[in-house]
Amino acid sequence: MKNSVFLLIVLFLSVTACKKNQSENTKDTADAGISSDSITAIAKQAWIYGYPMFYNYKTMYASAIAKGAKTYVGFNKFKSYSNSATPTDTLVVTINNDTPYSTAAIDVSDEPVILQVPKIEGDRYFVMQFTDLYTFNFEYVGSRVTGNQGGKYLVAGPDWKGETPKGIDKVLHSETNLIFLIGRTELDSPSDVPNLKKIQEQYKLIPLHEYTKQPAPQVKKYNMPLPEWKEADYSSVEFINVLNALLQYTSEDSSEKELRANFAKIGIVPGVPFDSSKYSPETIKAIEKGIAEAKQELDSKLNGLLDSSSLFGTRASLKNNYLNRAIAAAAGLYGNTKEEAVYTGSATDKDKQPLNGNNKYILKFPKGQLPEAKYFWSITMYNLPKRFLVLNPINRYSIGAKTKGLKFEPNGDLIIYLYSESPGKDKESNWLPTPKNQDFNFVLRIYGPQPDVINNVWKMPLPEKVK
Repeated sequence: MKNSVFLLIVLFLSVTACKKNQSENTKDTADAGISSDSITAIAKQAWIYGYPMFYNYKTMYASAIAKGAKTYVGFNKFKSYSNSATPTDTLVVTINNDTPYSTAAIDVSDEPVILQVPKIEGDRYFVMQFTDLYTFNFEYVGSRVTGNQGGKYLVAGPDWKGETPKGIDKVLHSETNLIFLIGRTELDSPSDVPNLKKIQEQYKLIPLHEYTKQPAPQVKKYNMPLPEWKEADYSSVEFINVLNALLQYTSEDSSEKELRANFAKIGIVPGVPFDSSKYSPETIKAIEKGIAEAKQELDSKLNGLLDSSSLFGTRASLKNNYLNRAIAAAAGLYGNTKEEAVYTGSATDKDKQPLNGNNKYILKFPKGQLPEAKYFWSITMYNLPKRFLVLNPINRYSIGAKTKGLKFEPNGDLIIYLYSESPGKDKESNWLPTPKNQDFNFVLRIYGPQPDVINNVWKMPLPEKVK
């Protein structure tokens, strides 16, 4: 008996000493046999994997966490913008200038929320796009999918298994507990702003317990707090800490088990703080090399991007192509799935030369060659490399099917003038100003694209330099 007790004590002390040794002298698994090349490859993949999550979180942070930000409202609350965007709106790159936003950062960690939308009169286009933390567009409510008759939709996280209350039109399931909701409502003209505001005021997010008139649920606790958003974090090994905090709010898809296991080899584990001091200098250097290689690849792909229409969608449609997901976030975070809206555009002219405001261009759509859209199409101008709207004397940032006074040629062609200065009073109705002494690109958005557009049968013309 004494021997048995003695053995148990020895075993306990051995295990305790082992755990203490691990906690005080932790060496990452990379130091225990993984080559530097493997560490670099894992870090590169993880950086690309996390890139869209990081910049998605930037928007969520400004909306729901950073109380000093002008965009702050808190979680599960709408913030609506009743005017078209201007060059002062720099939170999101390639911002949409046709349909003013109603946005909300949603946290369904504790319970679902109910989205309530009103009946929208006439043929006014609106859409509610649900984007999870990964940046997958997992659901839609709006003119195309659910119609304009209004409704109530329950938005639930991956762990919710409750009963659907009465009056709910549909349950929308997210892979992540953090969600960003991007609502867009068509604005016809400046005189239409009061009507737009009335609609936006009726967009509501209601916590489930309030909807069912029950007590509030227990608050879910996470191991790591949501971090302060710092741009510099994603250029250093600190990106691992940020990623570990964000991954707490996700579910692990079965297709990513091996990927997540590889990430763990360099300390990427949901809810576990990353301490770089416990890793060898060689490992840190290999991780930094992976970050540099990932940045280089992303920049290279981004510079050659011509068509982003297939870069946005569900996990199933994107087929876990993490590089494409990162390219999409860098090119234009919160782009729509192509069935909702197709985006195309260019940063080069017909001769494959960069577009620059020192030159004059025309964009000509021959008769019968405009993009077919159930709702409307528009072209928006952006400066490069920032991808923000372009300050100009007529305060026009986009042009398209809804532009008042747009003129067609006698033969039915439509010509858009891409000039930094006026093309002449008789042509200003078709003028989309470009930035002086700067490179630029433009994005053509097609809302309610028809099959030829969705299937790439229709091709956008490229600008022609005016000699």
